Amino acid sequence: MEEKLVQAIQMHAHPLNDLGILLNEINNQKYVLLGESSHGTSEFYKIRTELTKRLIEEKGFTFIAVEGDWPACQQVNQYIKGWDRTHSNAREVLQSFNRWPTWMWANEEMIDLIEWLKAYNGTQPREKMVGFYGIDLYSLWESMDEMIKFLQKTNSPELEAARKTFACFEPFNRQGEKYGVSATFYSEDCYEEAIQLLKEISLKKYTFPDHEESGLNLEINALITANAENYYRTMIVNDNESWNIRDHHMVEVLNRIMVFFGNQAKGIVWEHNTHVGDARATDMANEGIINVGQLLREQEGEERLFIIGFGTHRGSVIAADRWGDNFKKMMSPPAKVGSWEDLMYKAGPKDKIILFNDENRQIFNQTIVHRAIGVVYSPLHEQYGNYVPSRMSERYDAFVYINSSNAVNPLEIGRGIGIISL
Repeated sequence: MEEKLVQAIQMHAHPLNDLGILLNEINNQKYVLLGESSHGTSEFYKIRTELTKRLIEEKGFTFIAVEGDWPACQQVNQYIKGWDRTHSNAREVLQSFNRWPTWMWANEEMIDLIEWLKAYNGTQPREKMVGFYGIDLYSLWESMDEMIKFLQKTNSPELEAARKTFACFEPFNRQGEKYGVSATFYSEDCYEEAIQLLKEISLKKYTFPDHEESGLNLEINALITANAENYYRTMIVNDNESWNIRDHHMVEVLNRIMVFFGNQAKGIVWEHNTHVGDARATDMANEGIINVGQLLREQEGEERLFIIGFGTHRGSVIAADRWGDNFKKMMSPPAKVGSWEDLMYKAGPKDKIILFNDENRQIFNQTIVHRAIGVVYSPLHEQYGNYVPSRMSERYDAFVYINSSNAVNPLEIGRGIGIISL
């Protein structure tokens, strides 16, 4: 069976230097989802950047949504649209990503895309400017800060509800886990306050000034507050359900961005493979776990999405030993024997693209383990974890393979953070 798969890969693979192969498949899709098998691989950022530029120029895509914090991404959004009066270049604006793991977006590779977006938007009328948004929910306190700042500035009556919500969360010292323990075991939660704030903001969102997307910014920060409260309260007792809350949130943010941009909106999503690759084609489904790729396919129809997975056989990667630790440059060993990445290597140690279509979908729909590296990683445990059983042709519409990859180049943000070579 392995030999047949290797032969099939050889037959259906295209050289990676021809990204037009992918662009030709994208015509009427509402979303293009660009994955990554790690958050710390340089090539993934560079290839997604080139694809993103062409999707905007050649296919009319209108916004980029990333697995990042909304407030920090808003700084980028303000910069690329010419509304930023604080930062003079992309390197400066990327300092906004100062919450761990900083390297996901505060890296050298992102500078090219951000400066390109600013230049592109400089040639467009306001209504055709491309946006850059974060769709994750970890920015609970930062989002409350942004709401209070705006509501104070505009002397809005909703300021009282925002202050009440902030006061409820304040004793937990901006620690989501601490709040989760208190809410779960001592019934000291802020659920009512967060929901009431979201209701008030949502009911009056059209009354807020539209200058520099202030209404959208306020609405999403209120949504983050409510959904993050639910996430942290749930994660203490049910990891799978907290994952589902997070991915439902990301789709909800995408939907609200779509409404904001209007009927012609089209979005490019940058996230880990575990979020964009349809969970129904993995063992995640057996545990009741859903993800963004699955939810969007169910919501929009498969023909309205194009999902591209990314992977590598070996190389270096940026990650950390434990959550919150300083990042390191780690060596990622050759992929596990029999894995998807191993078969791609055996089919020829060259970078390549595979399109999954009617001609080969049946060949590539058998279950095979597929590598996934998170922000926390141990190369020593590579053979025992970091692989997700997947039916590749059902999980993705295409796959980009890098034979030997290199670590992303983080900007140094925060005290005591640096690169340690192993």
